[in-house]
Amino acid sequence: MPSVRKASAPRPVRIARAPLARKPAAAVVLGIVLAAGTLSGCEYTYDDGRDWSAPAEATPLPGPVFTRDPLRRDPVTEAELEGWISETLPDTPQTVVHAGAGLLGAGEVRTEATPVLGTGTYALALACRSQRRVTFTVRSDVLTLVDLGLRCGVNRENVIYLSTETALSITVEARTGANFAYRVRRL
Repeated sequence: MPSVRKASAPRPVRIARAPLARKPAAAVVLGIVLAAGTLSGCEYTYDDGRDWSAPAEATPLPGPVFTRDPLRRDPVTEAELEGWISETLPDTPQTVVHAGAGLLGAGEVRTEATPVLGTGTYALALACRSQRRVTFTVRSDVLTLVDLGLRCGVNRENVIYLSTETALSITVEARTGANFAYRVRRL
């Protein structure tokens, strides 16, 4: 009898599994949720000794109250100048070592000098009243301390430190008619 070969069973086909798709966004979200859950249980409090039920004290202003006068920029007359100065640069408890004010015509430049000031810290308050900016330049013997085109109606106060005894030169320049005022006081 002829030999009959038995058909062999088909070989199983090997199928490679595809790698699992990673979802990094899900891992980040899970990390954030776990961190938020852990941190939400933390609270830090302390007693600093203050009585929070009592009303807070008002902080005193360190110097003059600065005015903003954008609608009233026209220069005042010489008779009204003193009233404008007292309104714009009110009195302060510190000693005023030099002050100046005046009227300027269009294109006029005026330079004034302070007495010799000792070493120390000073506050220089500047104000003007004009339709255009007024330029203030303050110099010591060797250094320009302030060079400012001030928009009138807004006051400015600069703190300056003098390392040696010196007199200050204050130059005020206006393109149009203007009032100016400045005050140097020791801090």
